[in-house]
Amino acid sequence: MCNCGQPVARLITALIYSRDNGKNMKLHIRHTTDYRYTAPLRYALQTLWLTPLSSPMQTVNFWSLGAPEKLFKQTDAFGNTVQSYTFVGTDADNVRWSLVNAAGEVNTHGIAEFTDAETLPHPYFFLRGTALAEPHFQLAEFGRHFIAQSTDGTANLQALLALSQGIMGAVSYKKDSSNVTTTALQAFNAGSGVCQDQAHVMVAVCRSLGYPARYVSGYFYDANAPDLASHAWADVCLNVATRQWASIDVTHACLTDERHIRLAMGGDYNACPPAKGVRQGGGEESMSVVITIQRPR
Repeated sequence: MCNCGQPVARLITALIYSRDNGKNMKLHIRHTTDYRYTAPLRYALQTLWLTPLSSPMQTVNFWSLGAPEKLFKQTDAFGNTVQSYTFVGTDADNVRWSLVNAAGEVNTHGIAEFTDAETLPHPYFFLRGTALAEPHFQLAEFGRHFIAQSTDGTANLQALLALSQGIMGAVSYKKDSSNVTTTALQAFNAGSGVCQDQAHVMVAVCRSLGYPARYVSGYFYDANAPDLASHAWADVCLNVATRQWASIDVTHACLTDERHIRLAMGGDYNACPPAKGVRQGGGEESMSVVITIQRPR
């Protein structure tokens, strides 16, 4: 997510764990997406990846998702909760505005290492290249300065953290410097991007060196960093045989902690964007996003 090149009006700020830093945080989240159209909307099919799941990493106390039409829930191949709705207009309708609103309360537990459920894709599935995180010899060459080529299906966590720090230095965070179609190699060569791009570079470098890796969308709480309320990071497999993973926030070159709320994961951003859809009519579309994250008093 991490701003993701979207027009933003204002930004405020089944898994089993193996390490817990002992910290917990209760967070209230509100995520509103406002769509405006210059002509009547005739048809729209929208799919939303805006529902966090409870796990040992976080407990979802309550969550609601509102949309212009009835929502239909399903689980995708990566275990994410996906909700979709369809709008069909008539000649008499003059719909030029729609709103999607997600809100809830989540307790985070500061857990970064976990083991995938057997129902999720095998770790080696996440070695395959994707459109936004394709392995490349240039990325492999960069990565070897921090971590060796994988030979036995295991990874050294400290070396991965060093790699994330190296990527943070090579691809500096710069707001509005990319968009949702920017690839890992493009961001790496440009030397800048948003957290989505930094996560894609981490994923692509790891894949280039034989380490399964995937993209994660979520939220990040920091009252002093409002642009990161909508955030993204990477999962990297530590042990293929045991399905052990670690979540690494490249933007901060650290393991994820109690400030992170996990929404969805996939091969890259295209597999789990906040929203994806098709439409007919509506003319030109404009979109504004407002995210607020607060700690209750």
